[in-house]
Amino acid sequence: MRMRFRSDSIARLFPVIFCAAGLVLTGCAVGPNYKRPSTDVPATYRITADVDAANASPASLGDQKWWDVFRDPQLQQLIRTALQQNYDVRIAAARVLEAQAQVGITRADQFPNVSASGSGTNLHNPATGPIPSYGFTFGRITATAAWDLDFWGKYRRASEAARAQLLASEWARQEVDATLVANVASAYFQLEELDLELDISKRALASRNESLDLTKTLEEHGINSILDVRQAEQLVYTAAAGIADLERRIGQQEDLLSILLGNNPASVSRGMNLIDQPHAPQVPAGLPSALLERRPDIRQAEQQLIAANARIGVARAAYFPGISLTATSGLQSPALTNLFSGSAGLWTFAGAVTQPIFTAGRLRSNVQLAREQQQEAVLTYQQAIQGAFRDVSDALIAYQKDQEFRAQQELLARSAQDAAQLSGMRYKAGTTNYLEVLTNETNYLLADLGLAQARLNELLALVQIYKALGGGWQQ
Repeated sequence: MRMRFRSDSIARLFPVIFCAAGLVLTGCAVGPNYKRPSTDVPATYRITADVDAANASPASLGDQKWWDVFRDPQLQQLIRTALQQNYDVRIAAARVLEAQAQVGITRADQFPNVSASGSGTNLHNPATGPIPSYGFTFGRITATAAWDLDFWGKYRRASEAARAQLLASEWARQEVDATLVANVASAYFQLEELDLELDISKRALASRNESLDLTKTLEEHGINSILDVRQAEQLVYTAAAGIADLERRIGQQEDLLSILLGNNPASVSRGMNLIDQPHAPQVPAGLPSALLERRPDIRQAEQQLIAANARIGVARAAYFPGISLTATSGLQSPALTNLFSGSAGLWTFAGAVTQPIFTAGRLRSNVQLAREQQQEAVLTYQQAIQGAFRDVSDALIAYQKDQEFRAQQELLARSAQDAAQLSGMRYKAGTTNYLEVLTNETNYLLADLGLAQARLNELLALVQIYKALGGGWQQ
């Protein structure tokens, strides 16, 4: 059986609610609307200034997915693991959810709060002396609504600020992703460079042990002096000490990379060696203006500026009257059987207007505070843009010069290798002393290690370019 009832009191409340809603919809939102600040954006990057701006290509390395830039399968797997397990990424994702909840809390202030309550009482008293027994039943159901009208846009501006903060937290999460991709790639390349140094040092140790054995043999036959043996021993001990130090650094680098992956310290698998890591001799930088849309830190700074701009409206709205409406509608009857009859209805409606008169300058100071915070956000936004241009310029310069340095280091390493081989042959033939061998062997080892570091710097510069151009967060 379905129960159906009407209440005149509730029906009378509907026009009031609709009128109030219309009043809110026709209200204004005080405070400035957001307008992106003007920025000094160069037509090209410094290192590409010789390219005509009209002919500059919009294609950029920053638009590429990270797996297209870093093509080592093992490195790709490490990055995927890090993006899933890294604690910084998970914390940033939690902050996005917090910001989403905050938007819901702030937005709820724009709407009425409605609550309902019900009560029922049944009373029976026995006869006492001359007073006969009596009893009654009382029932009541009420619904209450309270609404602070957003005529001046206070809550709308607050919601605008909350939504901007949500987007800022989203871009902050993207920045964490991009930074993590760059950090994992850099740590992986550094680990492989240490592996290469260890391989060079082990080969040098093996060669020096052979040289030491030869020197001992010659000394036993009276051809060389004990000084030559001691010098050969120094080369061996130096190489052995370098190996121990490299193994320490490799273990610690593996621990660092494990933490970036969200794992406990452990060994890390390798893929391609450092020399075979693919990278183009030149990378497209694109247009500087594209950084304003691609770099997560710039987008985050802009959203924080939007939020600060909206808070000016929140502060200014406090100057104007606050309008609030409250309404109660319900049913009341001394008999439950008559609770839903038309005569049992009750309702109340009240409105209130509150106008600040004297606040000792609090409202003015709040507006001034909001404006200064907005100006701070403007400067932060412009600073982020300028810093981004410098990041790209520095990275492009580093990549170009590191390539030139690596090419010269290759020539130096080949020359040092030839000198070490020639001095070894001359020593075996008895035409030179061991000091010449000692000098050239040391020079060759240093040149070979320098070449390994030069190869690493070139790859790190590539990572720096990719990060500076706003790449790495695209999934």
